[in-house]
Amino acid sequence: MSAAHVALAERWHAAWSGRDPRAFLELGAPDLHYEDPLTSQPLFGTAALGQHAERLWSAFPDVTMEPTGAPLASGTWLALPVRLRGRNTGSLDGLPASHREIVLHAVCWCELDLSGERLWRVRAYYDAHAAAVELGLLPRPGSWRRRAVLALQGYGVWGGG
Repeated sequence: MSAAHVALAERWHAAWSGRDPRAFLELGAPDLHYEDPLTSQPLFGTAALGQHAERLWSAFPDVTMEPTGAPLASGTWLALPVRLRGRNTGSLDGLPASHREIVLHAVCWCELDLSGERLWRVRAYYDAHAAAVELGLLPRPGSWRRRAVLALQGYGVWGGG
């Protein structure tokens, strides 16, 4: 692990926690590709990533990203285990604010540009279903709400004969 990898990881965390979309300009390559479970298609360019971040900051204005382990690096590849923490006080894609706090563990799988100094391709992986349950958008497993939804969908989970 080089000092450059550690510095890049720290700048990634700071960009997501800092609420300034311009922070991604120097962090990513001009032709950056970014994906996560909330993007319907890959985002291209640092400006698109900044706009995506602004969308999330409006829904989670106090969100922070912090490392949950050391970055893992091999050549031009970098894996960043992170935790996002914030309270949902704004709407997101037409869904009303839940006013619930969420703690979301993720791994950002990054490929660096040829210089090894900027992010070129980034995919963030996390459990979107668990996040939806934590925000109250989906019922918790084993709850009456969950059984009612499954029964309405025709799964017959009420038991009995």
